[in-house]
Amino acid sequence: MTKLIIDTDPGIDDAMAIFYAAAAPDIDLLGLTTIFGNVTTKTATRNALRLLEAAGLDLPVAHGAEAPLVLPPFTPSAHVHGDEGFGDIPAATPKGKPVEEDAADFLIRMAREHKGELVLCPIGPLTNIAIAIQRDPEFAQNVRRIVIMGGSLEEGGNITPHAEANIYHDPHAAEVLFASGARVEMVGLDVTHRILCTKDDFSGIAASSPQLGGMLQEMSVFYLHFYETVGKFDGCSLHDPAAVIACTHPELFTARSVPMEVSCEGDTSGETRLSGEEGRKPIDVYMAVDAEAVKSLFLKRLAILP
Repeated sequence: MTKLIIDTDPGIDDAMAIFYAAAAPDIDLLGLTTIFGNVTTKTATRNALRLLEAAGLDLPVAHGAEAPLVLPPFTPSAHVHGDEGFGDIPAATPKGKPVEEDAADFLIRMAREHKGELVLCPIGPLTNIAIAIQRDPEFAQNVRRIVIMGGSLEEGGNITPHAEANIYHDPHAAEVLFASGARVEMVGLDVTHRILCTKDDFSGIAASSPQLGGMLQEMSVFYLHFYETVGKFDGCSLHDPAAVIACTHPELFTARSVPMEVSCEGDTSGETRLSGEEGRKPIDVYMAVDAEAVKSLFLKRLAILP
């Protein structure tokens, strides 16, 4: 059983990833931490609480950083995920409240309590993770694995020609992580662009899981429409679910172990690239995937939700 915390900016594919984790029998979900990106951190916290309540889970949610380490705040990508993060589904106030600790302190404490066991899956910008590394010199070694959704090695970017969105929105934080010596696995566009979820797939999810699958299908209408506006008519990429699946099924992916760095300025800001820095610990960059197996697992697990 994998002890997992998801650091998230929900977001439609975040919702897909969190519902997958809720359904997966091999995941012990310990909580969520929130970050800006698809939405503001305040909205991310509200949405994380909403998703857990919808899934019937009583788990801690820790509110995270509200701006990047160095850069000024970005405007959320409402054209991709909708004004409230869930496509056309309107805002609603959850019953629950976030814990008192901020996200970085929560992560530091959980990494100590589950030393050598905790797997952390950040599926938004990496600001909370960088702050935890900066606050606690032992954090990078206390965490067993940090499996990120972000970046690419050969695929280029999805927000600029060079940069993937999660890295672009806080490149300095990503550089802190890549230089930390933690065991990092990068589930980037090299693999997530190979795994597609279609309109028919979402209909199937809703048919087998009317409540939560139906919620995802309702969100997907907006998301798939965005993909069509950028010329992609064959479905949406399973970005965030792929990272969560990699936490428990790394055998479905093929990795290259290479030292990586992040560009933090100019036109290439947010680019993840090979590092020539001597002594930098390699990270596992996922370069190939059994896309059918990952998608099949995703659909199978979601089918057991209510």
